[in-house]
Amino acid sequence: MKSVNCATNEGIEAKVVTVESTLTKGLPSFSIVGMASTAITEAKERSKSALLSNEFSFPPKRITINLAPSDVKKEGSQFDLSIALLIALDYIDDDFSEWFVFGELGLDGSVKENLQLYPLILSLANQKLIHKAIVPFSALKKLSKIPNIEFYGVKTLKEAMDLLKNQESASPTVESSSIDYPFYEIDGENYYYTKEYQYDFIDVKGQEVAKRATLISACGFHNIIYEGSPGCGKSMIAKRLRYILPPMKIDEILNEAKLQALDLKEPEFKPYRNMRTPHHSSTQASIFGGGSFKAQIGEVGLAHNGILFFDELPHFSKNVLEALREPMQDNKIRISRVNSKVEYQADFLFVGAMNPCPCGNLLNDSKECRCSEVEIKRYKNRLSDPFLDRVDINVVMQQVNKDDKSSYSSKEFHKMVVESHIFAKNRGQDKFNAKLNDEEIEKFCILDDEVKGILDMAIDRFGLSYRAIKKVQKVSRTIADLDSSEIIKKKHILEALSYRRR
Repeated sequence: MKSVNCATNEGIEAKVVTVESTLTKGLPSFSIVGMASTAITEAKERSKSALLSNEFSFPPKRITINLAPSDVKKEGSQFDLSIALLIALDYIDDDFSEWFVFGELGLDGSVKENLQLYPLILSLANQKLIHKAIVPFSALKKLSKIPNIEFYGVKTLKEAMDLLKNQESASPTVESSSIDYPFYEIDGENYYYTKEYQYDFIDVKGQEVAKRATLISACGFHNIIYEGSPGCGKSMIAKRLRYILPPMKIDEILNEAKLQALDLKEPEFKPYRNMRTPHHSSTQASIFGGGSFKAQIGEVGLAHNGILFFDELPHFSKNVLEALREPMQDNKIRISRVNSKVEYQADFLFVGAMNPCPCGNLLNDSKECRCSEVEIKRYKNRLSDPFLDRVDINVVMQQVNKDDKSSYSSKEFHKMVVESHIFAKNRGQDKFNAKLNDEEIEKFCILDDEVKGILDMAIDRFGLSYRAIKKVQKVSRTIADLDSSEIIKKKHILEALSYRRR
């Protein structure tokens, strides 16, 4: 019996699959066992054709391919090359069990990549399960971004056979490459960023309060909701938020690329955090993930380490908004189905935009609101207090004025975010301020006696919940970071309180 390693997706994480083969005397047959999908069972015909096209005589034996463990459902065409190699090299006594082999076979023996390849190998690398792999040559450019793996690129089945025949003398086609973007180093960790701003804050005229709140949101990864009249700049500001977010570590960039691959997009390997903008008509399953037999990742999971933007927030279904409370609090989403139970990381920055009333003119001095009190109340009641309690910053947009002017550019805002990020990291803080737990809040959110008194007064006056109190402290910490202040001062807590929903 011979074996090599491959992998299949279990949720969004990879599961190692050992591909085993036996060729025994008996009536000629070819079978694949181990809960293989249709794409894998079809590998029999692709393997046969590829072997015969490369002047290899198909053995007149009973061929059995086992995909272990047998109780895990396997899918994907990446098993083709493994199966063909085990059949072709059965006569060799060498051990191939330390190799990972990935590739789809063409009928002529060419080795192709598939969309599952990058997320599979990245997941294996994150679990430290893979050290060297035979992969399609065409996939080397993006796979080489994954660190600590030796990649051996092959264009044909014959090249792969020659490589394993001479595995002791084989050398990697390419070593892992680095991310080619500027970075700074803190405690041995590189933080990458880019100075490209597709949408710039210099285009936003006026709205100084909203821009200040956006800067605070970006620095601390605080959830934020913009409320204002149609056309006042809510979506415009939200689109620009992505480009001033904090720099990214290498594992965050690679994970971002994995999510892009899962979303059937070409991985970019750029230090831009993802931004997902589902339409308000989207189904609950498309936003949170789901499926009858396989729990697919949804918009919430794809927004991990980035932004989840809900425009026209009250128009989303009540079920979606209430279900969003769990990932906003726990930074993960659990999907349970009869056939599968998976958990996705969902550590995102939530951004919402909404009108003040159904017609949108409630806050407009020049236009009359056409809504009745009952309609306004029904509109706002779509957002429950438990949901709004999970939002750190609420901004009421200013009315548009012909004298409004531009102020800060995205480059200037990004510089402030980077300085704030460095200040927090030098304090020994691993998480963004919005993600601090109770113990970390006590450690990093230091209040003097005067500030504690102001917070106590706010608790009595506004009836703040325990969660709201902690959010005020975390927003205050971010404002203090922008001032490079180790201690939260009076002006910081007062500004944080001004962003609480009344």
